[in-house]
Amino acid sequence: MPMRRRDLFPLLGAPLLAQTKRRPRLAAVVTSYYFYSHADVILGRLMAGCSPNGKWHASRCDVVSLYVHQIHERDMSADLAARHGFTIHDSIEKAIGPDIDGVVFVGEHGNFPTNDVGQKLYPRHELFMQILDVYEKRGRALPTFFDKHLSYSWPKAKEMYERAKRLQVPWFAGSSIPLSLRIPMLIPPMETKFDLAVSVGYGDLDAYGFHTLEALQCMVERRAGGETGVRAVEALQGDAAWAFLDNGWNPLVQAAYDTFPKKSAAPLRELVKKPVVYSVEYRDGLRAAAVLLNGAISDWGFAAIAGGKVMACKYGPVGKARPLPHFDGLAHNIEEMFLSGRPPYPVERTVLTTGTLAHLFDSVRTGKRVETPGLDIRYRAVNPAFVQTA
Repeated sequence: MPMRRRDLFPLLGAPLLAQTKRRPRLAAVVTSYYFYSHADVILGRLMAGCSPNGKWHASRCDVVSLYVHQIHERDMSADLAARHGFTIHDSIEKAIGPDIDGVVFVGEHGNFPTNDVGQKLYPRHELFMQILDVYEKRGRALPTFFDKHLSYSWPKAKEMYERAKRLQVPWFAGSSIPLSLRIPMLIPPMETKFDLAVSVGYGDLDAYGFHTLEALQCMVERRAGGETGVRAVEALQGDAAWAFLDNGWNPLVQAAYDTFPKKSAAPLRELVKKPVVYSVEYRDGLRAAAVLLNGAISDWGFAAIAGGKVMACKYGPVGKARPLPHFDGLAHNIEEMFLSGRPPYPVERTVLTTGTLAHLFDSVRTGKRVETPGLDIRYRAVNPAFVQTA
């Protein structure tokens, strides 16, 4: 049976929180906690406040407990516990005490091995399953935020998703990119009939490849008929990537690139020595590509043809008025979920993107196109969508 969008479950205890006006009490489970790690930039905003749309507001939740899987040589957690008054626990079960209202899981950063194709083997599956063990043992699933993609392994990600669905966990997952500012502002109307779509990005094939796929998925999921899942993928590098783009894709890549205010006048072929294309074929026939342009850009963009017209935008601010402003929108939405009990968008977006990336690494390994029958994942995008405006 295909996996389909589940209902968004209300926060257990939300009426009590509303009546008492008690601030949600959060537990955090992280792989590592040091300066500018994802644990720092996410939890720091949840404790000290954030600036969505360029306007600062104080924290609306309380981080009260923490589990750190791997202590970094520049660990911040002990110092922050003294400052903010949260308790560091030696197990996930202890961290998620009976008085906890929600859980933040950040399985990014730390000293973990990589496999033969360069995937970082973060223990996201192992740690998240321990979180679900607590929910199942206590008969109470808490609203949960899950940073980035679910796993390097599609079988592991599928197991996590199916178990969380069975336990009726209200959760969302993903990164800051889809929630960040877009220049010019672009939110495709629901039921848009896309002809072709591309995202452009930079960085490594794994962590930043996920960002680039997310930059694509958060747009094309709004297409006519809703999301239908992915039929096949292929990873192309070097000359094979250029050959793919030469087959009608270059104008869209250029349209996305043109939205970047600081760019070289030199041709992309001169700037980008090792291009990467993630070709994605959707089950409804849409063809799309995520393109890594290392050497030309250091951000993300999107372009598509719909109804014969081109739409394009860049993600993120033109200037850096404050450090890592794209995380403000993410922190704001994490708070909103813990306050309302409702995720800002379906977790299926991240499930599908996780599976797409995992199968793309199968293509990296084999050098061939990979069929993805297991990615029959259908859902409807949320409308209106949250996007930062400043």
